[in-house]
Amino acid sequence: KEAQPLASGECPLSTVCEKIMELLGQNKIDHHQRQVAILSQDSFYKVLTPEQKAKALKGQFNFDHPDAFDNELIMQTLRQILQGKTVQIPVYDFVTHSRKDEFITVYPADVVLFEGILMFYSQEIRDLFQMKLFVDTDPDTRLSRRVLRDISERGRELEQVLAQYITFVKPAFEEFCLPTKKYADVIIPRGADNLVAINLIVQHIQDILNGGLSKRHNGCTNGHSTPRQRRTSESSSRPH
Repeated sequence: KEAQPLASGECPLSTVCEKIMELLGQNKIDHHQRQVAILSQDSFYKVLTPEQKAKALKGQFNFDHPDAFDNELIMQTLRQILQGKTVQIPVYDFVTHSRKDEFITVYPADVVLFEGILMFYSQEIRDLFQMKLFVDTDPDTRLSRRVLRDISERGRELEQVLAQYITFVKPAFEEFCLPTKKYADVIIPRGADNLVAINLIVQHIQDILNGGLSKRHNGCTNGHSTPRQRRTSESSSRPH
């Protein structure tokens, strides 16, 4: 099986990806049998040194800089996906700023959505995607959603969230994320509220899935036999 990797940059990415999954009906399908999978760049933050973690706990570490991500692991994961392999994705704890001792298993799929604010920054990674989407959202919307997320999900104080936004997030967006907009094949204004644009993306994915289905019915993809592998549990503890 050869996956069709689609990437999206900017935010709120997860909302758009969730909407795409909903319209495709993939949310109602068991994880083992889904034809569309979602990965997030947020899963691939580097393991911090003790000094970096101390800064992070004070809100003084820049998680929006390209160097914050484990691009080597992202490349390895994407290559395995393109080879039709089952991949194991790290689980990052945003409260303790560390990887958990567990992983999420993502099974072979016809289409993989990989969302992240800096997915287009590295050319080596960027060139692996069949289609690149840039979700263009109003700055006030980005800030308000970040404040709500960081306070409710990550236990941050409002003052810390705003200070981090002004010091790191906004400058990093302008320096590293926004310039990559030119690499996008499709730009989606207004995020998940833009149902016209999202429906066009959904239709494109459905065309890919229908093609994949017809090939699978013949027992092959690109001339190679590709039986669906037997799948096991979705997540398990990371071996020590």
